Amino acid sequence: MRRLLLALPFALLPLVVAQAADEHDHEHGSLGAHEHGVARLNVALSGQTLELELESPAMNLVGFEHAGASDDDKAKVASARARLEKPLALFSLPKAAGCVVQNQGLESPLFGDKPHADDDHDEDAKAEVAHEHHEGHSEIHALYQFTCAAPGELKTLDLVNVFNTFPATQKIQVQLIGPSGQQGVEVTAKAASLKF
Repeated sequence: MRRLLLALPFALLPLVVAQAADEHDHEHGSLGAHEHGVARLNVALSGQTLELELESPAMNLVGFEHAGASDDDKAKVASARARLEKPLALFSLPKAAGCVVQNQGLESPLFGDKPHADDDHDEDAKAEVAHEHHEGHSEIHALYQFTCAAPGELKTLDLVNVFNTFPATQKIQVQLIGPSGQQGVEVTAKAASLKF
């Protein structure tokens, strides 16, 4: 999946997320990249372009991580995919911002996607996806690009619909780059809004 603004240096994790991870390590052992109930969301706003990248264990979105064999499993995957294909309903962007979807993409082994590599750097990602799928730890990645006519109206990002749509998601670790700088925050269903 092509990443535009999200290629910005997210490597410098904000102190808030690092502290949360450190606290979790002390309470529950190591915080892995794949934790049920926890999703990650990268947000970048630059000019009129807003990009959102959601990464979640499939367990949070469909209730399982294995390849759907039964008709019921296949229906759950299709339902989750249909919901993810409607980002304006999923992410409560203010209507005054005039955001329209310019590009979107979904990837997951559950959708029948095979890892692919555009260059040598993607070989590690390809191997990781193959390993995760083999070990039963499938993830779902969604990337959305919006053009917003009035980006100044994007004062908050409300994720309540994500929690309502996918109730197995307990928290979302958000990294946001916007006009006021970079921030990291962890949101829950009870506190599902953050400021740009």
